[in-house]
Amino acid sequence: MRYLYSFLLYLLAPLVLLKLYLRGQKAPAYRLRWGERFASYSETHKKEVIWFHTVSVGETEAAFPLIRNIQARYPGRPILVTTTTPTGSARVKALFEETVEHVYLPYDLPNAVGRFLNHFSPCIAVMMETEIWPNLFHQCHQQKIPLLIVNARLSEKSTQGYQKLKSLTEEALSNVNQIAARSENDAERFISLGAPTAIVSVAGNIKFDLTLSTSLRKEAEEIHQILFLQRPTLIAASTHEKEDEKVLAAFKEIKKTIPELLLVLVPRHPERFDTVAALCQKEEFSLIKRSDEKPCSNQTDIFLLNTMGELKLFSTAVDVAFVGGSLVPTGGHNVLEPAAAGVPVLFGPHMFNFSEIAELLIEKGAAIQVKDECQFAKEVIALFEQPETRNELGLKGQRFVEENRGTLEKLEALMVNHLDAS
Repeated sequence: MRYLYSFLLYLLAPLVLLKLYLRGQKAPAYRLRWGERFASYSETHKKEVIWFHTVSVGETEAAFPLIRNIQARYPGRPILVTTTTPTGSARVKALFEETVEHVYLPYDLPNAVGRFLNHFSPCIAVMMETEIWPNLFHQCHQQKIPLLIVNARLSEKSTQGYQKLKSLTEEALSNVNQIAARSENDAERFISLGAPTAIVSVAGNIKFDLTLSTSLRKEAEEIHQILFLQRPTLIAASTHEKEDEKVLAAFKEIKKTIPELLLVLVPRHPERFDTVAALCQKEEFSLIKRSDEKPCSNQTDIFLLNTMGELKLFSTAVDVAFVGGSLVPTGGHNVLEPAAAGVPVLFGPHMFNFSEIAELLIEKGAAIQVKDECQFAKEVIALFEQPETRNELGLKGQRFVEENRGTLEKLEALMVNHLDAS
Protein backbone atom coordinates (compact mmCIF):
# COMPACT_ATOMS: atom_id res chain seq x y z
CA MET A 1 0.00 0.00 0.00
CA ARG A 2 2.86 2.38 0.82
CA TYR A 3 4.35 1.85 -2.66
CA LEU A 4 1.06 2.81 -4.30
CA TYR A 5 0.82 5.83 -1.98
CA SER A 6 4.35 6.92 -3.00
CA PHE A 7 3.59 6.44 -6.70
CA LEU A 8 0.50 8.63 -6.41
CA LEU A 9 2.47 11.29 -4.53
CA TYR A 10 5.04 11.48 -7.32
CA LEU A 11 2.21 11.85 -9.85
CA LEU A 12 0.60 14.61 -7.80
CA ALA A 13 3.84 16.55 -7.13
CA PRO A 14 3.36 18.95 -10.10
CA LEU A 15 -0.16 19.78 -8.89
CA VAL A 16 1.17 20.42 -5.39
CA LEU A 17 3.72 22.86 -6.81
CA LEU A 18 0.96 24.55 -8.81
CA LYS A 19 -1.05 24.93 -5.62
CA LEU A 20 1.97 26.52 -3.89
CA TYR A 21 2.36 28.91 -6.82
CA LEU A 22 -1.31 29.89 -6.75
CA ARG A 23 -1.30 30.39 -2.97
CA GLY A 24 1.70 32.62 -3.55
CA GLN A 25 -0.57 35.16 -5.27
CA LYS A 26 -1.93 36.13 -1.86
CA ALA A 27 0.96 34.94 0.34
CA PRO A 28 4.25 35.37 -1.62
CA ALA A 29 6.20 33.29 0.93
CA TYR A 30 4.62 30.17 -0.58
CA ARG A 31 6.70 30.76 -3.72
CA LEU A 32 9.98 30.73 -1.80
CA ARG A 33 12.29 27.93 -0.59
CA TRP A 34 10.81 25.20 -2.79
CA GLY A 35 14.07 23.30 -2.59
CA GLU A 36 13.43 22.59 1.08
CA ARG A 37 10.12 20.97 0.16
CA PHE A 38 12.18 18.32 -1.66
CA ALA A 39 15.09 18.24 0.84
CA SER A 40 17.51 20.11 -1.40
CA TYR A 41 19.87 22.22 0.72
CA SER A 42 22.68 24.52 -0.30
CA GLU A 43 24.36 24.62 3.11
CA THR A 44 25.83 22.00 5.40
CA HIS A 45 23.70 21.46 8.48
CA LYS A 46 24.43 20.11 11.92
CA LYS A 47 24.12 16.38 12.50
CA GLU A 48 22.51 14.39 15.31
CA VAL A 49 19.84 17.03 15.83
CA ILE A 50 16.94 16.88 18.26
CA TRP A 51 14.10 17.31 15.79
CA PHE A 52 10.64 18.77 16.39
CA HIS A 53 7.98 19.06 13.69
CA THR A 54 5.32 21.69 14.46
CA VAL A 55 3.30 22.19 11.22
CA SER A 56 2.20 25.82 11.70
CA VAL A 57 1.72 28.64 14.23
CA GLY A 58 -0.51 26.83 16.75
CA GLU A 59 1.74 23.79 17.07
CA THR A 60 4.86 25.98 17.26
CA GLU A 61 3.36 28.02 20.10
CA ALA A 62 2.36 24.83 21.91
CA ALA A 63 5.81 23.28 21.51
CA PHE A 64 7.67 26.41 22.63
CA PRO A 65 7.97 25.57 26.37
CA LEU A 66 8.93 21.95 25.62
CA ILE A 67 11.65 23.00 23.18
CA ARG A 68 12.95 25.60 25.64
CA ASN A 69 13.12 22.99 28.42
CA ILE A 70 15.00 20.56 26.17
CA GLN A 71 17.41 23.33 25.19
CA ALA A 72 18.09 24.03 28.86
CA ARG A 73 18.53 20.35 29.71
CA TYR A 74 20.82 19.62 26.75
CA PRO A 75 22.80 22.83 26.15
CA GLY A 76 24.91 22.65 23.03
CA ARG A 77 22.79 19.93 21.41
CA PRO A 78 21.57 21.19 18.01
CA ILE A 79 17.79 21.49 17.66
CA LEU A 80 15.89 21.46 14.38
CA VAL A 81 12.30 22.71 14.10
CA THR A 82 10.42 22.01 10.87
CA THR A 83 7.09 23.45 9.76
CA THR A 84 4.96 23.15 6.62
CA THR A 85 3.63 26.72 6.38
CA PRO A 86 5.32 30.12 5.96
CA THR A 87 3.42 31.46 8.98
CA GLY A 88 4.79 28.58 11.05
CA SER A 89 8.25 29.32 9.69
CA ALA A 90 7.98 32.99 10.66
CA ARG A 91 6.82 32.04 14.15
CA VAL A 92 9.78 29.69 14.68
CA LYS A 93 12.18 32.47 13.74
CA ALA A 94 10.39 34.98 15.96
CA LEU A 95 10.33 32.71 19.01
CA PHE A 96 13.74 31.09 18.74
CA GLU A 97 15.78 33.46 16.55
CA GLU A 98 19.12 31.74 15.87
CA THR A 99 18.96 29.23 18.75
CA VAL A 100 17.39 26.53 16.57
CA GLU A 101 17.76 25.51 12.96
CA HIS A 102 14.67 25.66 10.76
CA VAL A 103 13.64 24.27 7.37
CA TYR A 104 10.34 23.19 5.85
CA LEU A 105 9.46 19.52 6.26
CA PRO A 106 9.93 17.87 2.86
CA TYR A 107 7.04 16.23 1.10
CA ASP A 108 6.54 12.57 2.02
CA LEU A 109 8.34 11.32 -1.09
CA PRO A 110 10.78 8.45 -0.40
CA ASN A 111 13.78 10.19 -2.00
CA ALA A 112 13.09 13.54 -0.34
CA VAL A 113 12.57 11.95 3.07
CA GLY A 114 15.79 9.95 2.66
CA ARG A 115 17.79 13.08 1.79
CA PHE A 116 16.30 14.95 4.75
CA LEU A 117 17.13 12.23 7.28
CA ASN A 118 20.62 11.67 5.88
CA HIS A 119 21.30 15.40 5.92
CA PHE A 120 20.30 16.04 9.55
CA SER A 121 20.70 12.55 11.09
CA PRO A 122 18.18 13.28 13.86
CA CYS A 123 18.69 11.43 17.13
CA ILE A 124 14.97 11.73 17.89
CA ALA A 125 11.86 12.83 15.95
CA VAL A 126 9.02 14.55 17.81
CA MET A 127 5.79 15.15 15.87
CA MET A 128 3.33 17.61 17.37
CA GLU A 129 -0.40 16.82 17.37
CA THR A 130 -1.69 15.10 14.18
CA GLU A 131 1.06 14.14 11.78
CA ILE A 132 1.06 10.72 10.08
CA TRP A 133 3.51 10.41 7.18
CA PRO A 134 3.95 6.79 5.96
CA ASN A 135 7.32 7.19 4.19
CA LEU A 136 8.82 9.41 6.85
CA PHE A 137 7.73 7.07 9.63
CA HIS A 138 9.00 4.03 7.72
CA GLN A 139 12.44 5.53 7.16
CA CYS A 140 12.71 6.72 10.77
CA HIS A 141 12.11 3.13 11.83
CA GLN A 142 14.63 1.82 9.28
CA GLN A 143 17.26 4.24 10.58
CA LYS A 144 16.38 3.46 14.22
CA ILE A 145 15.38 7.06 14.97
CA PRO A 146 13.01 7.13 17.99
CA LEU A 147 9.73 8.60 16.75
CA LEU A 148 7.23 10.22 19.13
CA ILE A 149 3.85 11.81 18.46
CA VAL A 150 3.17 14.16 21.38
CA ASN A 151 0.16 16.26 22.28
CA ALA A 152 -1.41 13.80 19.86
CA ARG A 153 -4.96 14.49 18.77
CA LEU A 154 -7.40 13.04 16.28
CA SER A 155 -10.84 14.47 15.69
CA GLU A 156 -13.68 12.18 14.68
CA LYS A 157 -13.57 13.73 11.21
CA SER A 158 -9.83 13.04 10.81
CA THR A 159 -10.25 9.51 12.12
CA GLN A 160 -12.96 8.80 9.54
CA GLY A 161 -10.62 10.03 6.81
CA TYR A 162 -7.72 7.87 7.98
CA GLN A 163 -10.06 4.86 8.32
CA LYS A 164 -10.46 4.88 4.54
CA LEU A 165 -6.71 4.14 4.30
CA LYS A 166 -6.46 2.03 7.42
CA SER A 167 -3.88 -0.44 6.12
CA LEU A 168 -1.55 2.43 5.18
CA THR A 169 -2.17 4.25 8.46
CA GLU A 170 -1.70 1.07 10.51
CA GLU A 171 1.62 0.38 8.83
CA ALA A 172 2.77 3.96 9.50
CA LEU A 173 1.76 3.87 13.16
CA SER A 174 3.55 0.56 13.67
CA ASN A 175 6.80 2.53 13.18
CA VAL A 176 6.08 4.93 16.05
CA ASN A 177 7.80 4.45 19.42
CA GLN A 178 5.37 6.44 21.56
CA ILE A 179 2.06 8.28 21.16
CA ALA A 180 1.30 10.67 24.03
CA ALA A 181 -2.36 11.55 23.45
CA ARG A 182 -4.22 14.59 24.73
CA SER A 183 -7.20 12.61 26.00
CA GLU A 184 -8.70 9.14 26.35
CA ASN A 185 -10.79 9.80 23.23
CA ASP A 186 -7.71 10.72 21.20
CA ALA A 187 -5.88 7.62 22.48
CA GLU A 188 -8.79 5.38 21.49
CA ARG A 189 -8.91 6.89 18.00
CA PHE A 190 -5.21 6.23 17.42
CA ILE A 191 -5.69 2.64 18.60
CA SER A 192 -8.71 2.27 16.29
CA LEU A 193 -6.41 3.19 13.38
CA GLY A 194 -4.00 0.41 14.27
CA ALA A 195 -1.58 1.97 16.74
CA PRO A 196 -0.32 -0.75 19.12
CA THR A 197 -2.01 -0.29 22.50
CA ALA A 198 1.34 -0.60 24.30
CA ILE A 199 2.73 2.58 22.73
CA VAL A 200 -0.31 4.79 23.41
CA SER A 201 -0.66 6.77 26.64
CA VAL A 202 -2.63 9.80 27.80
CA ALA A 203 -0.43 12.72 28.84
CA GLY A 204 -2.91 15.60 28.56
CA ASN A 205 -2.72 18.77 26.52
CA ILE A 206 0.48 20.82 26.64
CA LYS A 207 -1.50 23.94 25.76
CA PHE A 208 -2.69 24.02 29.38
CA ASP A 209 0.93 24.73 30.36
CA LEU A 210 1.02 28.10 28.66
CA THR A 211 2.34 30.91 30.82
CA LEU A 212 1.33 34.55 30.90
CA SER A 213 4.34 36.47 32.17
CA THR A 214 4.09 39.53 34.36
CA SER A 215 5.54 41.61 31.52
CA LEU A 216 2.91 40.32 29.08
CA ARG A 217 0.08 41.12 31.50
CA LYS A 218 1.51 44.60 32.05
CA GLU A 219 1.77 45.19 28.29
CA ALA A 220 -1.82 43.96 27.88
CA GLU A 221 -3.00 46.46 30.50
CA GLU A 222 -1.18 49.26 28.68
CA ILE A 223 -2.81 48.23 25.39
CA HIS A 224 -6.25 48.33 27.01
CA GLN A 225 -5.59 51.73 28.55
CA ILE A 226 -3.63 53.49 25.80
CA LEU A 227 -4.47 51.73 22.54
CA PHE A 228 -8.10 50.91 23.37
CA LEU A 229 -8.82 53.94 25.62
CA GLN A 230 -10.24 51.58 28.29
CA ARG A 231 -13.30 51.00 26.15
CA PRO A 232 -15.30 47.75 26.49
CA THR A 233 -13.52 45.41 24.10
CA LEU A 234 -14.42 42.16 22.33
CA ILE A 235 -11.89 40.09 20.40
CA ALA A 236 -12.88 37.76 17.55
CA ALA A 237 -9.78 35.59 17.20
CA SER A 238 -8.69 33.35 14.33
CA THR A 239 -11.67 34.03 12.09
CA HIS A 240 -12.09 32.37 8.70
CA GLU A 241 -13.62 33.15 5.33
CA LYS A 242 -17.42 33.51 5.56
CA GLU A 243 -17.09 33.77 9.34
CA ASP A 244 -16.02 37.42 9.38
CA GLU A 245 -19.36 38.37 7.83
CA LYS A 246 -21.17 36.59 10.67
CA VAL A 247 -19.00 38.29 13.29
CA LEU A 248 -19.59 41.71 11.74
CA ALA A 249 -23.33 41.09 11.59
CA ALA A 250 -23.32 40.21 15.29
CA PHE A 251 -21.13 43.23 16.07
CA LYS A 252 -23.53 45.55 14.25
CA GLU A 253 -26.37 44.19 16.40
CA ILE A 254 -24.36 44.51 19.64
CA LYS A 255 -23.48 48.13 18.84
CA LYS A 256 -27.19 49.04 18.99
CA THR A 257 -27.08 48.27 22.73
CA ILE A 258 -23.37 48.96 23.48
CA PRO A 259 -22.35 51.68 21.01
CA GLU A 260 -18.97 52.21 22.68
CA LEU A 261 -17.89 48.58 22.13
CA LEU A 262 -14.60 48.07 20.26
CA LEU A 263 -14.07 44.91 18.19
CA VAL A 264 -10.56 43.48 17.85
CA LEU A 265 -10.75 41.37 14.69
CA VAL A 266 -8.03 38.78 14.04
CA PRO A 267 -8.20 36.85 10.75
CA ARG A 268 -6.59 33.42 10.99
CA HIS A 269 -4.51 33.72 7.81
CA PRO A 270 -2.34 36.76 6.99
CA GLU A 271 -3.18 36.61 3.28
CA ARG A 272 -6.74 37.60 4.27
CA PHE A 273 -5.81 40.74 6.21
CA ASP A 274 -6.50 43.10 3.31
CA THR A 275 -9.69 41.29 2.30
CA VAL A 276 -11.10 41.53 5.81
CA ALA A 277 -10.10 45.20 6.07
CA ALA A 278 -12.00 45.87 2.84
CA LEU A 279 -15.01 43.96 4.18
CA CYS A 280 -15.05 46.12 7.34
CA GLN A 281 -14.89 49.29 5.29
CA LYS A 282 -17.63 48.03 2.99
CA GLU A 283 -19.83 47.63 6.07
CA GLU A 284 -18.95 51.27 6.92
CA PHE A 285 -17.10 50.51 10.12
CA SER A 286 -14.35 52.87 11.23
CA LEU A 287 -11.14 50.81 11.10
CA ILE A 288 -7.63 51.03 12.53
CA LYS A 289 -4.97 48.43 11.75
CA ARG A 290 -2.30 47.28 14.17
CA SER A 291 0.27 48.13 11.49
CA ASP A 292 -0.91 51.77 11.59
CA GLU A 293 0.83 52.01 14.98
CA LYS A 294 -1.63 54.50 16.43
CA PRO A 295 -4.27 54.30 19.15
CA CYS A 296 -7.98 53.98 18.56
CA SER A 297 -10.24 56.98 18.94
CA ASN A 298 -13.68 56.99 20.53
CA GLN A 299 -15.08 56.73 17.00
CA THR A 300 -13.06 53.61 16.04
CA ASP A 301 -15.29 50.57 15.59
CA ILE A 302 -12.75 47.88 14.70
CA PHE A 303 -9.10 47.31 15.50
CA LEU A 304 -7.71 44.86 12.91
CA LEU A 305 -4.82 42.81 14.27
CA ASN A 306 -2.89 42.37 11.03
CA THR A 307 0.38 41.18 12.58
CA MET A 308 1.59 37.71 13.56
CA GLY A 309 2.57 36.40 16.98
CA GLU A 310 0.52 38.83 19.08
CA LEU A 311 -2.70 36.90 19.61
CA LYS A 312 -1.85 35.84 23.17
CA LEU A 313 -1.08 39.45 24.10
CA PHE A 314 -4.27 40.87 22.62
CA SER A 315 -6.41 38.02 23.98
CA THR A 316 -5.21 39.14 27.41
CA ALA A 317 -5.98 42.82 26.73
CA VAL A 318 -9.75 42.47 26.13
CA ASP A 319 -12.92 41.99 28.18
CA VAL A 320 -14.54 39.14 26.21
CA ALA A 321 -13.12 36.68 23.67
CA PHE A 322 -14.78 34.84 20.81
CA VAL A 323 -12.69 32.02 19.32
CA GLY A 324 -13.16 31.62 15.58
CA GLY A 325 -13.23 28.71 13.19
CA SER A 326 -16.39 27.78 15.07
CA LEU A 327 -19.21 29.68 13.37
CA VAL A 328 -18.13 27.90 10.18
CA PRO A 329 -17.30 24.16 9.97
CA THR A 330 -13.54 24.57 10.43
CA GLY A 331 -13.42 22.88 13.82
CA GLY A 332 -12.47 25.75 16.12
CA HIS A 333 -9.17 26.96 17.53
CA ASN A 334 -7.34 27.26 20.84
CA VAL A 335 -9.68 28.52 23.58
CA LEU A 336 -7.09 28.26 26.35
CA GLU A 337 -5.15 31.49 25.81
CA PRO A 338 -8.03 33.82 26.72
CA ALA A 339 -9.22 31.39 29.41
CA ALA A 340 -5.77 31.39 31.05
CA ALA A 341 -5.94 35.19 31.19
CA GLY A 342 -9.30 35.08 32.94
CA VAL A 343 -11.11 36.43 29.88
CA PRO A 344 -14.62 35.00 29.32
CA VAL A 345 -14.71 32.75 26.25
CA LEU A 346 -17.40 32.17 23.63
CA PHE A 347 -17.31 29.90 20.59
CA GLY A 348 -19.67 28.63 17.91
CA PRO A 349 -21.18 25.18 17.26
CA HIS A 350 -18.27 23.78 15.22
CA MET A 351 -15.59 22.81 17.76
CA PHE A 352 -14.77 19.27 16.60
CA ASN A 353 -11.01 19.91 16.67
CA PHE A 354 -11.25 20.82 20.36
CA SER A 355 -14.37 18.90 21.30
CA GLU A 356 -13.17 17.53 24.66
CA ILE A 357 -11.90 20.89 25.91
CA ALA A 358 -15.04 22.66 24.68
CA GLU A 359 -17.28 20.13 26.42
CA LEU A 360 -15.34 20.39 29.70
CA LEU A 361 -15.41 24.17 29.64
CA ILE A 362 -19.18 24.17 29.14
CA GLU A 363 -19.66 21.49 31.80
CA LYS A 364 -17.76 23.61 34.33
CA GLY A 365 -19.62 26.78 33.38
CA ALA A 366 -16.37 28.26 32.10
CA ALA A 367 -17.40 29.12 28.52
CA ILE A 368 -20.45 29.82 26.39
CA GLN A 369 -21.25 28.00 23.15
CA VAL A 370 -23.51 29.81 20.69
CA LYS A 371 -25.42 28.28 17.80
CA ASP A 372 -25.18 31.25 15.43
CA GLU A 373 -24.35 34.95 15.13
CA CYS A 374 -27.71 35.99 16.58
CA GLN A 375 -27.12 34.12 19.83
CA PHE A 376 -23.52 35.34 19.76
CA ALA A 377 -24.77 38.96 19.83
CA LYS A 378 -27.25 38.26 22.66
CA GLU A 379 -24.64 36.51 24.84
CA VAL A 380 -22.06 39.27 24.37
CA ILE A 381 -24.62 41.92 25.31
CA ALA A 382 -25.56 39.94 28.42
CA LEU A 383 -21.91 39.60 29.49
CA PHE A 384 -21.29 43.33 29.24
CA GLU A 385 -24.56 44.16 31.02
CA GLN A 386 -23.76 41.71 33.84
CA PRO A 387 -20.13 42.30 34.90
CA GLU A 388 -20.39 39.88 37.85
CA THR A 389 -21.39 37.05 35.51
CA ARG A 390 -18.61 38.03 33.12
CA ASN A 391 -16.00 38.00 35.87
CA GLU A 392 -17.24 34.66 37.23
CA LEU A 393 -17.03 33.09 33.76
CA GLY A 394 -13.47 34.35 33.35
CA LEU A 395 -12.39 33.06 36.77
CA LYS A 396 -13.86 29.61 36.09
CA GLY A 397 -11.97 29.44 32.79
CA GLN A 398 -8.74 30.47 34.47
CA ARG A 399 -9.24 27.85 37.19
CA PHE A 400 -9.95 25.19 34.54
CA VAL A 401 -6.61 25.89 32.84
CA GLU A 402 -4.69 25.86 36.13
CA GLU A 403 -6.23 22.53 37.21
CA ASN A 404 -5.11 20.81 34.01
CA ARG A 405 -1.45 21.82 33.92
CA GLY A 406 1.34 19.21 34.09
CA THR A 407 1.58 17.81 30.56
CA LEU A 408 4.81 19.69 29.84
CA GLU A 409 6.61 17.82 32.60
CA LYS A 410 5.33 14.46 31.32
CA LEU A 411 6.39 15.11 27.72
CA GLU A 412 9.81 16.33 28.77
CA ALA A 413 10.31 13.14 30.83
CA LEU A 414 9.23 11.05 27.84
CA MET A 415 11.79 12.74 25.60
CA VAL A 416 14.54 12.50 28.21
CA ASN A 417 14.00 8.74 28.49
CA HIS A 418 14.67 8.32 24.79
CA LEU A 419 17.49 10.88 24.57
CA ASP A 420 19.40 9.50 27.54
CA ALA A 421 19.03 5.96 26.21
CA SER A 422 20.45 6.86 22.80
